[in-house]
Amino acid sequence: MKELTERQRVILNFIAHFIDEHNYPPTFRQIAGHFKITVKAAYDHVTALKKKQKLRLHDKSSRTMEIISNVSYDNEQKDFEDIPILGEVAAGPRILSDENYMGSIRIHRSMLKKRRRYFALIVRGDSMTGAGVMDGDTVIIEKTETAKNGDIVVAMLNDGYTLKRFFKRNENIKLQSENSAYYPIYCNDVRIVGHLACVIRSY
Repeated sequence: MKELTERQRVILNFIAHFIDEHNYPPTFRQIAGHFKITVKAAYDHVTALKKKQKLRLHDKSSRTMEIISNVSYDNEQKDFEDIPILGEVAAGPRILSDENYMGSIRIHRSMLKKRRRYFALIVRGDSMTGAGVMDGDTVIIEKTETAKNGDIVVAMLNDGYTLKRFFKRNENIKLQSENSAYYPIYCNDVRIVGHLACVIRSY
């Protein structure tokens, strides 16, 4: 039997952790939403896991999913969550940054809030060095569409994504760098997609 692909392994772990936490399996739509894929793609992955005898699916309903008992998940594995890396984000001049799946990073659950959703991005640029965010770092982002003054956020502007500190006064928004070499960005139309939860760095 063929081994699981990296994507299938991550999805299987997500399903197992979801069942552990909620005592019922996720829907195909929840799987799709977590990994930023289509519902059909989520169904195809689950079907592949069923064929590889990692899941049971009694009919086409996701609510009948169950992990096959001989698939082991020890306590150490359950203490971690696989966070999808969805692309790059500018911490410098704003750049286009597509949300493309680039694998995943395993994070201990003690670093994450319960019942929150997360994704990861690779930082490109040096505008946030004053906040300890360096070029090449992996940032873990908590999904949210709101922000408080002073939060470090991922904001989507017309020409891409940027990582900046958020300030709002009346209808005026300022996205502030943490590097004096960069000017603030002023705007009144910005979409917040998440705020910084933690930074992962490899030396």
